[in-house]
Amino acid sequence: MAKSKQAKAQTMETLVTGFANSKSAIFANFMGLKVKDMIKLRRTCRKENVQCLVLKKSLLRKSLADAKLHPDFDTSVISKGVAVFLGADEVGPAKIIKEFAKDHPVVEFYGGVLNDPNMADKMLSIEAVKALASIPSRAELYGKLVGTLNAPMSGFVNVLSGNLRGLVNTLKAVADKKTA
Repeated sequence: MAKSKQAKAQTMETLVTGFANSKSAIFANFMGLKVKDMIKLRRTCRKENVQCLVLKKSLLRKSLADAKLHPDFDTSVISKGVAVFLGADEVGPAKIIKEFAKDHPVVEFYGGVLNDPNMADKMLSIEAVKALASIPSRAELYGKLVGTLNAPMSGFVNVLSGNLRGLVNTLKAVADKKTA
């Protein structure tokens, strides 16, 4: 069923504000997914605070131009329908799609946009999106940082407890020798 002009205008407005307010937008294929799988993907996105919009590639091109991100975006890379995943995290949308694509091979990346004022070209290629998806999440990175900071202290505690263990074993051996 075709969208009305009002619905298209509302989608365009949602996309332009989404591009401005989100840190990343990832474009992916969703065609070929069953309805229950698409519902599952949307639930996962909602849980992770990622907005999922399904649209035509012409609307995507127009919204990228209106948002002044990439006015001459080449939609020839997009062969089927496109879903846009907008996230408050740079890595979140890409990781969700990568995890979902493991069980659903029809889902594939088309590219993306990073909302970083320091970048000259904000568009991401398919390879760049795949690399972005392989970066650990913020929680994983915090866990690794805490483990790295804690490693010297736990090593020091193990060294000190090793000396005490050695002293206790020596005293026990002396006590066993005297009783024997």
